[in-house]
Amino acid sequence: MGITRNTVLEAWMNEHGYSSNSLADAVNTAVERLTGRTGGLDGSSIRSWKAGRVRWPKSATRKALEDITGLPATALGFVPRGRTPSTPAPWQQEDLEMKRRTLVGGIAAAAAAAAVPGTAGPRRIGMGDVDRLQHRFGEIVASDHRHGGQLGIEQRAAALADEALNLQNAGSASQRVRGNLYACAASFRSSAMWAAIDGRRYDVAKMHMREAQALAEMSGDQAIKFRIWSHAGTMYRHMGRPADALAANDVARNLHLTRRDPLFASLGLARQAAIHGSAQDRTSTRRAFEQAQDAMLRADPADYRPVWMLAFYDQAELDSLALSAYLALGDHSTAEYHAHRCLSALRPHMVRSRAITTTRLAHAQLAQGDADTATATAMKVPADAATQHARVARMLQEFGAALRATAPSSTTVQTWTEHAATWRMTA
Repeated sequence: MGITRNTVLEAWMNEHGYSSNSLADAVNTAVERLTGRTGGLDGSSIRSWKAGRVRWPKSATRKALEDITGLPATALGFVPRGRTPSTPAPWQQEDLEMKRRTLVGGIAAAAAAAAVPGTAGPRRIGMGDVDRLQHRFGEIVASDHRHGGQLGIEQRAAALADEALNLQNAGSASQRVRGNLYACAASFRSSAMWAAIDGRRYDVAKMHMREAQALAEMSGDQAIKFRIWSHAGTMYRHMGRPADALAANDVARNLHLTRRDPLFASLGLARQAAIHGSAQDRTSTRRAFEQAQDAMLRADPADYRPVWMLAFYDQAELDSLALSAYLALGDHSTAEYHAHRCLSALRPHMVRSRAITTTRLAHAQLAQGDADTATATAMKVPADAATQHARVARMLQEFGAALRATAPSSTTVQTWTEHAATWRMTA
């Protein structure tokens, strides 16, 4: 019998935005979680799966793939060893229908695959599935804090949102589990939204925002609603639309969660202050930051909060938002003060935030006439952030232009030009 191409796996990968290399990386990570040892797959391994040269992967690899997709291996086009070829395998009977549904719709295709004839029947979806997704969400959040704004993070988060939705139709579940699955999908979609905002891909960010808002409403989760609307406020601030930014941030601030938890109230106020700064409202900026600081001091560290909140919002982030606001207001000495406070308090995993804060500090120093110190500060930004993070790269280009305008024929400009050239060479 000849080799038959696994078009079901191909359809699933296309639907969820996986290349051969990215799926290999995801499976390797899942294998490590299961066994303690990283898997040994690469892009050629996945291409062998798609080509049908490997019809039944090894047990650990197969379990890792099932964890990623939420589907049994047979529903992904794989055939157990020993199956007689005299009758068509169930996955072959479903192949054309799967491909048609993949073209016209997304979620229903994977749901149909979960019920392929010959499997154990509808599965029971439980909190274990939710916990697995929440663990994956933690990985997305950690990757964002290391790299930020990358298209790969956006795509992985969007694919995981679809995976969470697919589970809604893959079996029976309690209402509690279903609500949590919608919250997981909204969380992933909000991370895709944030990655697009951070990468200045605003049209795509708005698409993710609409998806995330709908999912959050179905989940009833106040914390994820807050995250999405707060992100929307930040997006409009970066787009230079302060009125829309305030309106979106007000939706987040008016959720009853902010009355119950002062830390959420603090974040809403701090982001409101940053919006006031971009709108050149000095008095409102100062008042909102004072209120944000007061709310943070009232927050109980022992209260339960979601992983995305715990991972980033603290005194350092409040000072980062103050830095952004006062830089926009032209109060460069106050901006520098908050930059130093932020850098001294940033946790080690906040790699992206450190690059942004360092760049903003250089701008504040240059605006005060200290070109040498400002240049030395800007040169501390890591090469990968300087070349691969859209916001950092743009701010550094603006720094170079301002430096040349300030001291066009100085050795400092030459030093900066040479250093920026090394960044481009290592990109």
